[in-house]
Amino acid sequence: MAEDWQQGGFGLYIHWPFCQAKCPYCDFNSHVVAAIDQTRWLNAYLAEIDRYATLVPGRVLTSVFFGGGTPSLMEPEIVASIIDRVRRHWPVANDLEITLEANPGSVEAGRFTGYAQAGVNRVSMGVQALNDTDLRRLGRLHTVADARRAFDIARSHFDRVSFDLIYARQDQTLDDWRTELSQALEMAVDHLSLYQLTIEQGTAFGDRYNAGKLRGLPVEDLAADMYQATQEICDTAGMPAYEISNHARSGAESRHNRVYWRYGDYIGIGPGAHGRLTLDGARHATEQWRLPGKWMQHAEANNADEVISPLSGEEQAAEFLLMGLRLVEGVDPTRFEKLAGRPLPVEKLAYLEEFGMIDHGPSHLRVTGQGRVLLNAVLEQLLVG
Repeated sequence: MAEDWQQGGFGLYIHWPFCQAKCPYCDFNSHVVAAIDQTRWLNAYLAEIDRYATLVPGRVLTSVFFGGGTPSLMEPEIVASIIDRVRRHWPVANDLEITLEANPGSVEAGRFTGYAQAGVNRVSMGVQALNDTDLRRLGRLHTVADARRAFDIARSHFDRVSFDLIYARQDQTLDDWRTELSQALEMAVDHLSLYQLTIEQGTAFGDRYNAGKLRGLPVEDLAADMYQATQEICDTAGMPAYEISNHARSGAESRHNRVYWRYGDYIGIGPGAHGRLTLDGARHATEQWRLPGKWMQHAEANNADEVISPLSGEEQAAEFLLMGLRLVEGVDPTRFEKLAGRPLPVEKLAYLEEFGMIDHGPSHLRVTGQGRVLLNAVLEQLLVG
């Protein structure tokens, strides 16, 4: 009998925690250090891969994702050794997707040649803005010219290239964003990730915002207009949203991120990496030690998990909705019922459908375009009492 995770697939995430500089908006687990012993890091990653292979042997691997931090700071030989070890441990899907995140400032043609030879077949680039003034405000080390140059290098080595942009930036107008997005679509190969700037506590931007020093942020209505314009422009260009912040040509959707959104199982390896794994029929949450030094000590001692805890049916059902309703395709409500041991609240579904927030039937539950703008409110209705 198939286990629930098989409806989403099985992926592996490798977290590289190092960057050349810390961006002021970033709340990811990333660190700036003077020197990195890449051989020691490789051995630690391989030890964790070996350990997880004993926990979940024989599964068909859907995707591998090198995230960070800035994984394009990794030596290609390190990436090659990790991919080789992964292939030795697990059978892989015929269309195995192996993605590596890259920053334009750390891209070199020779390095990309090495990644391609190692088996990387998809690159996701952190461009973030096509405006030099805003790149400086965002703390980025590259220029627009650097980004375009890096993008051309990536296109010459990989069939699948994605890049990120942030909108609703300081002093950005709706016309500014329309122009910039049109320029991005002229560059785009098959995938774009388009994120609204959010101010996270604990970041440099968060500190400035709390002190009243982060000026020029768009009002809520303008940010909503930018989101709506994003949908319209990308739809017209043949790159519709398949998830709230992600747009792709048909067939070019991120397979790795779909493992998350379709609530599959995935291994998370590296400082602070999270995972979801079904062990002996029960799904568990895993979280590795967050600080790089502490993670290294535990990885070398053959167990870098700080947390591995079973999830209740209700917790799984809530995560399933939180992830799955981000997708335009939505979810199957019968899967929620199997996880939670109860159906979704009928009266809440009727209420949300009446106001045009959802499209609901016996085998589907989707958030509408109107509802996606208010997704948190929709989820609150479905998950709270």
